[in-house]
Amino acid sequence: REYETPTRFIELAGEINVSMPDYVIHRLMLALNEHGKSLNGAKILVLGLAYKRDVDDMRESPSVRLIEKLREHGATVAYNDPHIPKAPRQREHDIRLKSRKLATGLLGTQDAVLIATDHTAYDYDWIVENAKLVVDTRNATAHVKKGRSKIVKA
Repeated sequence: REYETPTRFIELAGEINVSMPDYVIHRLMLALNEHGKSLNGAKILVLGLAYKRDVDDMRESPSVRLIEKLREHGATVAYNDPHIPKAPRQREHDIRLKSRKLATGLLGTQDAVLIATDHTAYDYDWIVENAKLVVDTRNATAHVKKGRSKIVKA
């Protein structure tokens, strides 16, 4: 703008980025509905709080906004992130959660697992095997062979 150059493409990219959490929530709602569940009252495990793979920085992480939106829709939310044991308070967000230990028992009690950050520490074959439903926002489960019917891309 400073140089009188149109910036519509940059603005459109920003609009798409801002709307992605709504798209992910919509895909999750549809997937839960197909399994006879409502998002309201559902137990959702978010995998990855960091803004990108294998870092411990959650500033501007879409996971935080996803957790807030899930709660707004009445879901009970937990998260696991091997790099962020506790979600620190941020200027605009305070989700007040601690990372849960990723175990078979936890996965089995959740209505859906939402892969928000594709950390390399995750064993996606094991996660899919033990989860009821997996919503993958990062294509982290592309290599998984068994349990493909449980995976929804978002």
